[in-house]
Amino acid sequence: MKKLKGMSQIELAAYIQDCLEKEDIKVVLSGGSAVSFYSSNKYVSKDLDLINVNFARRSKIKSILEEIGFYEQGRYFVNPETQFFVEFPDGPLSVGDEPVKEISEFELATGTLKILSPTDCVKDRLCAFYFWNDQQGLAQAILVSQSQTVDLKEIKRWSKAEDKEKEFEIFKKKLA
Repeated sequence: MKKLKGMSQIELAAYIQDCLEKEDIKVVLSGGSAVSFYSSNKYVSKDLDLINVNFARRSKIKSILEEIGFYEQGRYFVNPETQFFVEFPDGPLSVGDEPVKEISEFELATGTLKILSPTDCVKDRLCAFYFWNDQQGLAQAILVSQSQTVDLKEIKRWSKAEDKEKEFEIFKKKLA
């Protein structure tokens, strides 16, 4: 077992993903921690949202996380060696009504990070704005769009499919 103390959020995510992958459990990083990664920590998140892609049993995930020193606390998994906590939101891996199209992978010393693409990360954050008027979600979508290359035509197409063209125009105007 590797020492978790001193691992960055992203190193920890890759390490957990690799531990789970060894048992055929596939998870993808999304949410605020994806924003942290793509914005070089201009936005800070303390949790790791790992979407359980193949719907593995929580008991199996719990067993593997216990082997690396995590314990369940409510809906989260925590470890005293790290400030970051881990959550496994319900799948499927989607943005709005569409499945995620692209998973980005990055090789790290601790494992392979599997994360939403920058474009899908923006869509994920826009969901919070589109459906709950979450201004923080809008701000995070803008931050990722300013920090990474994203496909605005694809985001516009997706926004139209979600019947959120007016909200997309708000996003686009604030992005300019």
